[in-house]
Parts: sequence; C-alpha cells; structure tokens
Amino acid sequence: MKIAFKLFASLADYLPAERKGNRVDLEVSSGTTVGELVRRFQVPERSAHLVLVNGVFVPAAERDRRTLADGDELAVWPPIAGG
Repeated sequence: MKIAFKLFASLADYLPAERKGNRVDLEVSSGTTVGELVRRFQVPERSAHLVLVNGVFVPAAERDRRTLADGDELAVWPPIAGG
C-alpha cells in the first residue's frame, strides 16, 4: 500500500535524498504502524513531538498500535520553541 511520509523542520534531514521537499511517497506492508515507520527513518523518539495521521494527532503511547492504511499521510514535527 502507498502512504505519504512528511517530516517537518530539522526532521526533514532524516528523509532520503530522493525526497520531494519534506515528503516521500512510500510503499509499505499492510499492518505497518506509525512507530515502525518513524523508527525505520531513525527519527529520535524525543524529536517526534507532534505526530499526525491524516491530520489527527497520534499520542506517543498509541504509535506502536496505530496501523497505517493505503493513502494515509503521516506527518511528524519536532518540538518547537519560540517567543
């Protein structure tokens, strides 16, 4: 199945060189979880602060149980500081 994986800000550096900006389109196996995909790209757990699937927040405690479906978009943001 195909999904879109997007990493924002400094996390985009974890994507492969053939990415389109901050996005890669991936072919993944049925049953792949959010947590598995984040680990596959070696995004540090503490850096995966805001994780959304199709715009819906996935808490850290649910990432290893939340499976992806064909056409899903997984987006990950690091912690943001500002003032």
